[in-house]
Amino acid sequence: MGDFSSVLHLCEGDQHVIAATQHLVKALGSSKILNDDLRKILSQLDSHLSSMNIITTESRGPGFREVEEQFRCSEEKIMGWESRQSFIWDCGPLEASQYLKSVHDIQTLVEGFRSLSANEDRKHKELVNRAESLLQIAMSKLEEELIHILVKHKQYFEPEYMSFRSWRRDVVYDESFVSVEDIAFEEESQRNFCGSESEEYILDLVDPHVIPHLKSIADIMFASNYHQEFCQAFISARRDALEEYLIILKVEKLSIEDVLKMQWDSLSSKIKNWVRAMKIIIRYLASEKRLCDQISGDFGFVSPLCFADISKVSLLPLLSFGEAIAMETHGPEKLFCLLDMYEVVADNLLYIDTLFSEEAGAWVRIEFHELHRGLADTARATFMAFGNAIAANGSTSPFPKGAIHPLTKYVMNHISTLTIYCNALNVLLKDHDTADSNPPENGHISSSLTYGHLACRLRSITSTLEFNLDCKSKLYKDAALQHIFLMNNFHYMVEKVKGSELRLFFGDDWIRKHIVKFQQHATSYQRATWSLVLSLLRDDGSASKASLNEKCRGFCIAFEEVYKSQTGWSIPDSQLREELQISTSQKVVHAYRNFTGRNSSSIGDKYIKYTADDLQNYILDFFDGSSRSLQNSRWKEPAWF
Repeated sequence: MGDFSSVLHLCEGDQHVIAATQHLVKALGSSKILNDDLRKILSQLDSHLSSMNIITTESRGPGFREVEEQFRCSEEKIMGWESRQSFIWDCGPLEASQYLKSVHDIQTLVEGFRSLSANEDRKHKELVNRAESLLQIAMSKLEEELIHILVKHKQYFEPEYMSFRSWRRDVVYDESFVSVEDIAFEEESQRNFCGSESEEYILDLVDPHVIPHLKSIADIMFASNYHQEFCQAFISARRDALEEYLIILKVEKLSIEDVLKMQWDSLSSKIKNWVRAMKIIIRYLASEKRLCDQISGDFGFVSPLCFADISKVSLLPLLSFGEAIAMETHGPEKLFCLLDMYEVVADNLLYIDTLFSEEAGAWVRIEFHELHRGLADTARATFMAFGNAIAANGSTSPFPKGAIHPLTKYVMNHISTLTIYCNALNVLLKDHDTADSNPPENGHISSSLTYGHLACRLRSITSTLEFNLDCKSKLYKDAALQHIFLMNNFHYMVEKVKGSELRLFFGDDWIRKHIVKFQQHATSYQRATWSLVLSLLRDDGSASKASLNEKCRGFCIAFEEVYKSQTGWSIPDSQLREELQISTSQKVVHAYRNFTGRNSSSIGDKYIKYTADDLQNYILDFFDGSSRSLQNSRWKEPAWF
């Protein structure tokens, strides 16, 4: 391609050499075995040889007028579009091709005459100045065309195209620690915990048929050394498109201070939206990267620079929001949202590293890894605080009716939901926990999850809950009601473990032990309530008639007192309630029937206030949570004489 300052002194033989070289270059360029890089080099060589030939021939004298004429034709073509309101590429491929050819011709002349330096005369200098001004005008026009094509033919990345696999329904981020109702979580589909395995959703952000147009603009602008102007225009247009998309996704630009001041109701909603937006934007950026590579991938580091710059508009508000959440201290009720945020970052960390693997994207990788560490630390600390919050949940008065305490419901539903985050929590707890020093005993273990870090922590949490419940039970003055309370709560814990994913973490041995626990409390209740009452029916065969009558009367009075108090107690689980009623009825009715039957001749009819069937029916009123007396019963009370 040589030094253009020596071209003017080439002899006619040299021109033949140039012509022959051009012919050879064209012949090589027509070969089908060349790759794109070699073909591009040959094209550039042909362009420079043309410039040498023009300058060598025309600078010698009369032919220079032909160069000027060629310049005027190109100038007319380029300036003609300055007065038109329409866009070149809107008028068809022929107009665009002619315009690019005119720009190319001007560019060739400028390159050729610039190299003549000291040997150039006044006419050459004037022509170069005009050509450079014209080239600048053309570059401005091409910038406008670039932006127009990008805007006119942009295609939105529809959120509904994203079908992220998840096995959970939306988790309710409840702010209250003790007001959670039972929540049913159903397995919808097998979750995929590995971000590298998730499918890529790369779509066309610009209509594919205009990609060659955009690339031709890039080629001519880069060849004219206007790469900076091209990049600025391209980045600006794509950032505007991304800004519009962020509005669709409802991503707000909030400062860290704004986030820290936000009320929880509003913040929880924004966290859900952040998780969804983060998933979509990361996949969106994969499409953006491909577009950058399609347009400017031939220009080395330009594509990753453009991509990193475009990405800022979406990533900075998302990273800022995540940073604000990670730096704040959160209560246990906010653990789920923290885990959702942690998971979406952790699952996509390798994807981000791949997407921004070049030096230009180093800041993105660094920011994401820092956010990952921050969310991990905050989520771990919040999880660890959960057990402390259970231990600290004290009471000054007994829970009404001995029913299931709200703390029990909250804790069991809370840990049931935590199993959804099994993989994430096992990773978070791995470096914090030592090996499980109290693994489940031999038996039917449902899953290897039973030995994991999360399983160890969940069993520790329920142990803390049991201790807390035992303390709360002591607030009841009636020992029988203490056992009803503990029976209710332990039974609820067992049923929650048996009927959920918790079974995989606790194991069958834990379930068996806790079934025994609530059954023991049922037995202890019967002993505390009925031992003294049934002792009135004991008869060694030597009691007098008056004594037997008094025993029968005392039993009826005691039964009425038990009836009045224990109809107001509550056993919410109908099956557990029925089992205890039947068991109690068998003991009480059997003892009463034996006593009255054995002493029927000694006890006056007026002292037998209730039949055995009456007692059996009355016991069915126990534990329904509505206190009543026998005078208000559905059975008519016999009159005392």
